[in-house]
Amino acid sequence: MTERSQSIRIGVVIRRQPGATRWARWVWRAVAVLPGAADADWVEMRRDGEAIEYHAATVPLELHRAETEAYRVALSNEPPVVYAILRPDEDEDSDRELSVHLVTASPFEAQDYQDSGEEIVEPLPMPPALVAWISRFVEQHHVDEEFKKRKRRGLDEGPREDGRGDPRIRGVSDIYRSPAGQKARRLH
Repeated sequence: MTERSQSIRIGVVIRRQPGATRWARWVWRAVAVLPGAADADWVEMRRDGEAIEYHAATVPLELHRAETEAYRVALSNEPPVVYAILRPDEDEDSDRELSVHLVTASPFEAQDYQDSGEEIVEPLPMPPALVAWISRFVEQHHVDEEFKKRKRRGLDEGPREDGRGDPRIRGVSDIYRSPAGQKARRLH
C-alpha cells in the first residue's frame, strides 16, 4: 500500500505590472508555478520595462488520497491547472500587495477559498512534470464509488389534530381566525 498523501514543493511566480488607472498603481498576478523549486522570498526573476516577475514563495502542494476525484477534475481542464491562493500582504512596511497562502490541485478547495471573498484564487497551468506526478498519484489511489441513492424516510410530524385550527381559539366556527382578532372582538 502506498502513502495516503504526497507532497512536492511548488514555487509561485508573481508578476507586477503598472496599473491601467491612476487608482491602481500596480497590478499583481500569479502567472506560473515551478515544481520542485528551492525556498524563495520575492526573488526577482525577470524584468521587462516596468513589469517584474518574482519567485514570490515556495509552498508545499499536498495530494491526499481522499481527494482524487477533485484532482481528476483539475487534470481534465484544458490545460490542466493548479490554483494559487493569494492573500493581501498585511506587512505595512512592504511594497508588496500579496502573499502566497497555498497551492492546491483541487478545484473544490479553490472554490471554497473563492467563496470567502478574502483571498485571490489564480488558476495556473500545470507544467508537464506536475501533470505526470498528479496523474500517477490519481492512478494509484483513485477508487470509483458506486452511486447510492438515498431513500426518503417518513417524516414524523408528531400528534395531529385534524380539523382543528389554532388551539388558542375557543370557537370552532372559523378555524382561521387569529388570536389577536379574538381579543379585539371581546373588547367590543
